[in-house]
Amino acid sequence: MQLDTISAMTQGSIGYWMQKALDDQLHVDNFPSQAVALITQTIVAADDPAFANPTKPIGPFYTFNEMQKQQIYHPDYIYKQDAGRGYRQVVPSPKPIEIVNAPIIKNLLKNNFVPIACGGGGIPVIVKDGHLEGVTGVIDKDYSAAKMAEDINADELVILTTVDHAFLNYGKENQQAIGQVKVEQLKKYLAAGHFAVGSMKPKVEAAIEFVEKTDKTAIITSLKNANKLADKVGTIVYN
Repeated sequence: MQLDTISAMTQGSIGYWMQKALDDQLHVDNFPSQAVALITQTIVAADDPAFANPTKPIGPFYTFNEMQKQQIYHPDYIYKQDAGRGYRQVVPSPKPIEIVNAPIIKNLLKNNFVPIACGGGGIPVIVKDGHLEGVTGVIDKDYSAAKMAEDINADELVILTTVDHAFLNYGKENQQAIGQVKVEQLKKYLAAGHFAVGSMKPKVEAAIEFVEKTDKTAIITSLKNANKLADKVGTIVYN
């Protein structure tokens, strides 16, 4: 099955679970709204360099021998070692250009619905001969979140993760939480290599992109802080 179709199936199933949970909570809180899970497509460039250098691991881990057997059945797949844990298939991770369904999301918000969108970064599609065509790839969810927030003219971008802040020297004795920070200073921290690839780095890059393009605020913090944003928690990025 093509990866774009698998992404659509995953968006549908996880979106359904989230929609049920949110609807239950909205009912408990007597909030006059419903959640809507939206199968979301994200336009990427057909000539994005990521297509020539697949880096995004997907699927199960394999031993070296298992990986060689898989290559017999799927000679066009590319496998790479993943952090010493085994081999996994890798696919391109292109940058998002446009959220196709942004107008629908804006309309849902205008009518007081709670949209669940861009699951897994959105299904990557290219524009070919005036039509959208699904491609094999996985878009980073943080980049898509920033792009969606920009496209729907969101007031703020909030990226929820497992830690309360982005950190300098994370995991070391001299680690330091980043509170309120100007985007130019955060770019210097980024260039100095303070944020791990595949972990905090894309979140920081997404926050920077949103703030630069919209002149609004981005916040990186933990899920448990989601109801405390008015208290200025987390890493707050501004111009």
